[in-house]
Amino acid sequence: MTTAMDGFNDTIHPPRRLFICSFLATLDEAEFGTLRDAAGITDSSLSKHLSALAGAGYVRIRKPTERGRVRTWVALTAEGRRAFEKHRQALRRLLRG
Repeated sequence: MTTAMDGFNDTIHPPRRLFICSFLATLDEAEFGTLRDAAGITDSSLSKHLSALAGAGYVRIRKPTERGRVRTWVALTAEGRRAFEKHRQALRRLLRG
């Protein structure tokens, strides 16, 4: 039997992290600045949230050098996509009551 809380994810649930996962779920990857602007948060705040998500294995962060400039790219991992989808389903069940 599935309960409303099955799949609920405390790592993903904080509002900014939920936004980050939702934003990344629609893309292959996003540039750090684009994600920061979309989330409406500072670089340091985004870095903190990404570190928590990366620590859980939910995002991959890569920093290739292009023309001598390092750009940061972020993507959901396969595990992150699964965890986010399970969390979305748990929220739907919870909100249905």
